[in-house]
Amino acid sequence: MSLPSISGKEAIRSLGKAGFVRIRQSGSHVVLQKRLGHTTVTLVIPNHPELAKGTLRAIIRKAGMSVEEFVALLRS
Repeated sequence: MSLPSISGKEAIRSLGKAGFVRIRQSGSHVVLQKRLGHTTVTLVIPNHPELAKGTLRAIIRKAGMSVEEFVALLRS
């Protein structure tokens, strides 16, 4: 499945549906966190009008999701 062209705002909204919580914002970058057992996953999302495909793929991978799971969250 190919990655959609989305904004940082849309990515933040979708990751919120997956349980990530907005911790802080520094300039145009938003920091999200999710507690998984004894570890915490931290993501830094650029709040840009369009995310680069490689950046979005890295965010999805670090979140521990597949592209299909992420796209399903976008559509829900």
